[in-house]
Amino acid sequence: MSGVVRTLSRCLLPAEASRDPGGSKEGSRERDAAQEREARRRSREIDAMLARERRAVRRLVKILLLGAGESGKSTFLKQMRIINGQEFDQKALLDFRDTIYENVLKGMRVLVDARDKLGISWQSCENEKQGMLVMSWEGRVGASGVEPIEFQLYVMALSALWADAGIQEAYARRSEFQLSESVKYFLDNLDRIGQLNYIPSKQDILFARKATKGIVEHDFVIKKIPFKMVDVGGQRSQRQKWFQCFDGITSILFMVSSSEYDQVLMEDRRTNRLVESMNIFETIVNNKLFLNVSIILFLNKTDLLVEKIRTVDIRKNFPEFRGDPRRLEDVQAFLVQSFSRKRRNRGKPLFHHFTTAVDTENIRFVFHAVKDTILQENLKDIMLQ
Repeated sequence: MSGVVRTLSRCLLPAEASRDPGGSKEGSRERDAAQEREARRRSREIDAMLARERRAVRRLVKILLLGAGESGKSTFLKQMRIINGQEFDQKALLDFRDTIYENVLKGMRVLVDARDKLGISWQSCENEKQGMLVMSWEGRVGASGVEPIEFQLYVMALSALWADAGIQEAYARRSEFQLSESVKYFLDNLDRIGQLNYIPSKQDILFARKATKGIVEHDFVIKKIPFKMVDVGGQRSQRQKWFQCFDGITSILFMVSSSEYDQVLMEDRRTNRLVESMNIFETIVNNKLFLNVSIILFLNKTDLLVEKIRTVDIRKNFPEFRGDPRRLEDVQAFLVQSFSRKRRNRGKPLFHHFTTAVDTENIRFVFHAVKDTILQENLKDIMLQ
């Protein structure tokens, strides 16, 4: 019987073997067809995803903030967060607090040093000791600010010094040295800021000064249109990074500190700050890369300009000025004309706005107008259906 089975097996195997190749080929064809269908499906998905991304990129409004250092770019970016309802988390608030403490101490050190170099006497001899205490403070290497316990050691000295007539006289001559514009705001609010449980308000955050290093981006959506705002450091050492941000730009907001017509750069202590801004603007506005990019001029710090023209005649630094140096409208018109003359293509419109970056309502109003200008100028490119 076993012999019969072996015989049958030998007889059947060739027949089975003859069917296997056919079955394998059929199975292989089915597998190949299934793989091809899957590949086509995945290809369609990828194509659809790429198409969506292309549409999203074309719809993206990318705004580049440019301008010299301390022109108000970072403050404007903070305003965009506030206006669009993006709250600062607890870590950010504490970081701003430590930065503010550092701003105050550094600012007072500058004032004490300037008082000495300008030959201004102390109102109170006792304040000389307070000045020495503040001058003994040195920021820790690598620290991002000053912690509350450390700041408490200096609060009484800071308060006494800010009330001293000698320090006030030095402050009145601040155009003769380098002093952050936020110092007065913080020293005027020292009673509140000096509390151990102090947490910065939104207004405090707007005045907090920390030089931008590198590139900072902020994304937000207005009426289903995605916006990306890019802030790049304005100091000379940071400007080589600007070129990294030029791709896909929809618009440039060029920020100018309009009140700095009598001040010089921190970097070289010789170049007039307003002249530096005009030179940068000339380079940007005449660059072929931005032929189809709308450029909007923000003449910022109007609040400080109003104060400045009362005491500092613009003709001292810009003798070509014609008009009333005490009249805000005349000074602003001169500034607009000065920047406008830097353009080689006068046929292209130059949009401009007078702003106060620390004033939320002012920036809300101005950005509403700017947004409409940008969208109108780029209607086809961003595919607004």
